[in-house]
Amino acid sequence: MPEQVKILVIDDEQIMRDGCIRILCKKGCSVVPAENGADGLKELEKSPEAFDIILLDLMMPGMSGMEVLEKIRVLDDSLLVIVITGYATVESAVEAMKKGAYDFIAKPFAPDQLRIVVKRALERRMLQKEAEFLRSERERSLRDVATEKSRVKTIINCMGDGILVCDRDSCIVLTNPAASRMLEIPESRLLGNHVSRSNLHRDLSETIEGSLRTEGSAYSSISQEFSIGESGKMFLRAHTAPVRNDRGEIMGAVTVLQDISYLKELDKMKSEFIAMVAHELRAPIATVEQQLTVILSSMAGELNNTQGQLIARAKERTRGVLTLIKDLLDLSKIEAGKMVQYKEPLSLAEVITRVAEMMKTDAEVKNIRIDFLFPENIPTIHADRNSMEGIFTNLISNAVKYTPDGGKVTIALNDHSGFVKVSVADNGIGIKSEDIPRIFDRFYRVKSSETRQIVGTGLGLSIVKSIVEAHLGTISVESAEGQGTTFNVLLPKAVGLASCGE
Repeated sequence: MPEQVKILVIDDEQIMRDGCIRILCKKGCSVVPAENGADGLKELEKSPEAFDIILLDLMMPGMSGMEVLEKIRVLDDSLLVIVITGYATVESAVEAMKKGAYDFIAKPFAPDQLRIVVKRALERRMLQKEAEFLRSERERSLRDVATEKSRVKTIINCMGDGILVCDRDSCIVLTNPAASRMLEIPESRLLGNHVSRSNLHRDLSETIEGSLRTEGSAYSSISQEFSIGESGKMFLRAHTAPVRNDRGEIMGAVTVLQDISYLKELDKMKSEFIAMVAHELRAPIATVEQQLTVILSSMAGELNNTQGQLIARAKERTRGVLTLIKDLLDLSKIEAGKMVQYKEPLSLAEVITRVAEMMKTDAEVKNIRIDFLFPENIPTIHADRNSMEGIFTNLISNAVKYTPDGGKVTIALNDHSGFVKVSVADNGIGIKSEDIPRIFDRFYRVKSSETRQIVGTGLGLSIVKSIVEAHLGTISVESAEGQGTTFNVLLPKAVGLASCGE
């Protein structure tokens, strides 16, 4: 029998009260006696939940057991009452059970009989408590769920970013007013509809459905930008990622939308300003360079050695500024989508041969050998000639600049699985491993004792990467400090065009 069980015995006979106390206390129960119905009700009124079982004599002077039973049911109908009958008939016990008593025991009774009845009542009481606990837990859980759902909905609705949540069947199950405003689609058109039938931007719809088909358990997020509306003046950035359960199974996908229209406008203003300033600076600085060239050529009079060195240094710095202006203008063209203007069938062997020939003078000054290796039949690409010349002028020029005297630059051209691959390799100073991830960033230059004296803008490789990507190609770099550098450019073959040879 469990400990801390509290039993109230209501009986007008002292011997019965004492007997119950003696029998039940041996089993670890706490027994409270009451000699009549009024005293018993007073004990219950103090704390009805404190008692687990009530033993109630039906035949008592004053307030009868039936009256006490009725009041107990009003006070707490969950209390288990075992009626004690002596002189009354079995019909009285049955009547008491109809009024809410749990069980009955007839006087006189043996100790084991009392223990059995009480044990049965305690088991019922434990079941009652467990059921009550489960019921309260369920109600609390439902309240918590309702509260949490309301809280989450309030937070999502107040967010400035748009939210789209889809289930595994590509059905939109959650959204917020910000998403409806950004996408210019009513919320009623979004909620409950399949993403392909919700009038979403095609790229966003494809990304969401693709995210739901992502294999593997690794976290994967896709970011994309697109314009909304007929005017195309609203730009959105969308971050889409699958939602997985504890077993790594995809349960749906969540997309966060951000309005970046103002960023695009600022970027446009910045680009236009840079282009305007660069354009206005190019003419006067070019004039200065020409005049310095005239002075260096002694057309304006003879110079002594010191004057010649100063003018030559000024001319070199002026040439560096002109290079920066050219790179800034190229960058502006790329951002405006005007860098690649005219694509034609093109032989890279022809383009690279011309560029390598132009670089020979600079290479000979440092006693650097330039080798160009390519097979007889090289597939044609579809590209802008000026852009291609810009790419390889930059790469070959860098190779010559960063290779010590007496070094070697090797250019290799190959057919590579649907692409034309160009590798520009040198045995120069190389690049530190920590600098490689940033080598294509704008204005980033590797800083070392070997590069301090080399003039550059830090824009060349960024421009090269942008042009390559505009031609649907890729560029990568392999390098180790002190062991040279190799740039690999992959450009797609021109479909349906014949190969060309040099």
